[in-house]
Amino acid sequence: MKKMGSANKKSILLIVFSFLLMLALVGCANSQAQEEEPMNTGLDPNEWNNFAFKDLFPEHWESYMKNMENEKEVLPKNDPSIEPMLPIVWNGFGFAVEYNLTRGHTYAFEDQMNVRRITENPNAVSACMSCKTTVFPAMLEEFGPERAYALNYHEEAMPWLEEFAGEDKGRMADGFGNVAEWGHASIGCSTCHDPVTMDLRVSLPHTTDAFERLGFDLENATQHDMRSIVCAQCHVEYYFDPLNDLQTTFPWGYGLTFEDQWEYSEYQASREGGFQGEYVSTISNTPILKAQHPEYELWSYGPHQTVSCADCHMPYQRVDGKKKISSHRWGSPMLTLEESCRTCHGDKSPTYLETRVKDIQERHKEQLLRAQEIGASAHYYVNRMIVRQREGLAISDEAIQEVQALVREGQWFWDMPAAENSYGFHNPDGAMASFTRSIDRSQQAILVATRALMAVGEDIDELERQIEITKQNVINESVNHEKHTHAINEWFPNVRDN
Repeated sequence: MKKMGSANKKSILLIVFSFLLMLALVGCANSQAQEEEPMNTGLDPNEWNNFAFKDLFPEHWESYMKNMENEKEVLPKNDPSIEPMLPIVWNGFGFAVEYNLTRGHTYAFEDQMNVRRITENPNAVSACMSCKTTVFPAMLEEFGPERAYALNYHEEAMPWLEEFAGEDKGRMADGFGNVAEWGHASIGCSTCHDPVTMDLRVSLPHTTDAFERLGFDLENATQHDMRSIVCAQCHVEYYFDPLNDLQTTFPWGYGLTFEDQWEYSEYQASREGGFQGEYVSTISNTPILKAQHPEYELWSYGPHQTVSCADCHMPYQRVDGKKKISSHRWGSPMLTLEESCRTCHGDKSPTYLETRVKDIQERHKEQLLRAQEIGASAHYYVNRMIVRQREGLAISDEAIQEVQALVREGQWFWDMPAAENSYGFHNPDGAMASFTRSIDRSQQAILVATRALMAVGEDIDELERQIEITKQNVINESVNHEKHTHAINEWFPNVRDN
């Protein structure tokens, strides 16, 4: 028998190796195909009830329920230790009566229902619900976009909601007896996930419309994009468009920066019947744009714009020491600094990172309070101009309107970074630039008003003294929802036209 040659041995070994490699590749392909096979939860495609997902995703549910531990109490932001000028700068609007620090997302809908700016406003509309409840898509289906946003909150929207979704009220509770009455319908699973496939999705059509105006087709969004876009359904600036059935609208027609949104908002105000602002100040008779919570926009042109919201606010965590999931307890990354920050900044110590964040936020708060303080004074200067004009003194409408325009602009540029919940961290330079513009416009308003008032013999020192007395009276009121009543007095009466 002939011995097998070296070349033949190599050929056989190569064939065997190729065969084994083919088997391995087929096996990997099958495994990958299994992994990539779309999930099917078996749920209704229109499922809105958060409880429907509880047993399917127990680890995620346990994480989600930790949102109820964020804040047990409702804390007012107009407290002297936080933002004491709010009852003045928002006078004439519900935010001056009650505006609180945020609690966990499980309380979002319930807190909105119970806040005085809703309960004491008989004209509140259902558009207010659009980013607070998983039920809003069903409301759109029931009433259509031409009605769903414009329903009376109390007389139409809530009765329908009670009938549609009231059965599970009161079931959402943490382990300490703390209950979110409407937690089952608050911001939750179907807000961000397709109930069947669990793919990330946008559930609110006005968000899709906003991205289309930016020239961005959500069909082309990557998974990384979606880890921020789902947050942009709510964490944005918006208004209710009177030219479009009060539909929730993001002012993104010119771009995402605060400056872009200001220009677009002013364009809308110039249109016949266009959106002028959320309210008219009782102190200065100025139409005011009330900022909401523009986290997505400020982040979009900040230093972390290539990092998704979920990377920091929903970091991957191990459960049971094995399984890795995204945290569904949404809050400050300072609570998960190791997972949220040191994944990228591993060369920095936790102490360094925490100190860095606090430094940014402290500088932000200093400028915020300064901008609000000057802005509040500017409102009172306009008030004095209007009072003197109504007394028959020679102060022109044009002079008053010039100062009002400066007050309006100044307020927008402090309110946007103030309403944004990162205290400037998402974009320190962008926030500071906004405060700088705010302070400049408010100071210009005071300067123009001072010239007009001095021309008719106004004692500016006495005016300043009365402003400080009024501010202190607001601060000293111990009942938070009564503070706004001290912003108006004999010296500074309500001058709103309507």
